[in-house]
Amino acid sequence: MAHYKAADSKREQFRRYLEKSRVLDTLTKVLVALYEEPEKPNSALDFLKHHLGAATPENPEIELLCLELAEMKEKYEAIVEENKKLKTNLAQYEPPQEEKRAE
Repeated sequence: MAHYKAADSKREQFRRYLEKSRVLDTLTKVLVALYEEPEKPNSALDFLKHHLGAATPENPEIELLCLELAEMKEKYEAIVEENKKLKTNLAQYEPPQEEKRAE
């Protein structure tokens, strides 16, 4: 009989822990959102992951690609800015379009 009380006590402690950390509340909200969804998604698990903020896979390769993409975007922006500056500098040394046509 004491064994059952110990197990119940552990369960109760765990339940309080989940309530205190708002896990139960969050899960309940997401499950209610799934229940109220007019068109049920093909994958309920993906729906839960998306609404819990875990929509991105934990694949290290994907993380590396995202980092590489961010680096490439920064490089691209730097090159575009450099290109604008070079065009401005070049315009100072080139004769206006009208003078080119006269030649």
